[in-house]
Amino acid sequence: MCTAATYKTKDFYFGRTLDYEFSYGDQIVITPRNYAFNFRHVGDMKNHYAIIGMAHVAEDYPLYYDAMNEKGVAMAGLNFVGNAVYATIKPDVENIAQFEFIPWILSQCSSLVEVRELLERINIVNTPFSEQLPLAQLHWIISDENESITVESMSDGLHIYDNPVGVLTNNPPFPQQMFQLNNYMYLSPKQPRNTFCENLALDAYSRGMGGLGLPGDLSSSSRFVRVAFTKVNAISGESEEESVSQFFHILGSVDQQRGCCEVADGKYEITLYTSCCNVTKGIYYYNTYENHQISAVDMHVENLDSDKMICYPVIQGERINYQNK
Repeated sequence: MCTAATYKTKDFYFGRTLDYEFSYGDQIVITPRNYAFNFRHVGDMKNHYAIIGMAHVAEDYPLYYDAMNEKGVAMAGLNFVGNAVYATIKPDVENIAQFEFIPWILSQCSSLVEVRELLERINIVNTPFSEQLPLAQLHWIISDENESITVESMSDGLHIYDNPVGVLTNNPPFPQQMFQLNNYMYLSPKQPRNTFCENLALDAYSRGMGGLGLPGDLSSSSRFVRVAFTKVNAISGESEEESVSQFFHILGSVDQQRGCCEVADGKYEITLYTSCCNVTKGIYYYNTYENHQISAVDMHVENLDSDKMICYPVIQGERINYQNK
């Protein structure tokens, strides 16, 4: 299970939680402009926009979970189990395997306008990366500083939805996620007033009662509502430190703790990592379940004209600052 969100202050931010019971060995991976992508059905792309994101690297290929490019477009793939269906290869379209979708978009699109144009001729196909890494059932959020969309490949075709709230979780399909917000239109960060009965002396006996009814469970539907409410009401200063800190607080509202979501006997889903991309500046921030300290990789410090992947290990292990030692 996962949650993705966007946020805007002076700069534009994009990120996600990745919730699962184990890690595949993730790294922060930069694919410079001259790293050659070999797409299974459309050939090689030897020159492209530089990309940075979290990925599992297999056979010298970055399998991105979430990433952004140097031009200000970001995207993430989230589990969509039971609903994701990929197509067979078709003529006269660009057949892109599911695992290639993130690099295919980010390598050549500098805005959501260009993303929409590319999606008009794309066919997301059911070609697996390998026998050891079969198809993942995903849907995607793609964003720039002006707008977000959700892309879902299902049994009845490819669906592209405007995403005005800039949030995505897992099931159900995106239109149903958005529809359920109607059930919570009464929520407010302000204290409630008595509309139950004017003849009853009803009082707000605690702070925060404007949010009574906000879902608190870990289901994807509830996480969608909770992050949407938190994001649209979040207030931050314009500085990088304030903005990044607030973004981690927004996604922290759906953090999953070990022991609360059992997926098998003795196995529990946790928030393996939380990412925050400053898409404007090309900085990838993250923390992990075992390391709450925010770490960062700045893509523009690297040689983006290289043809070799640049990888940084995810820093694990809690780092505690003792003030009296």
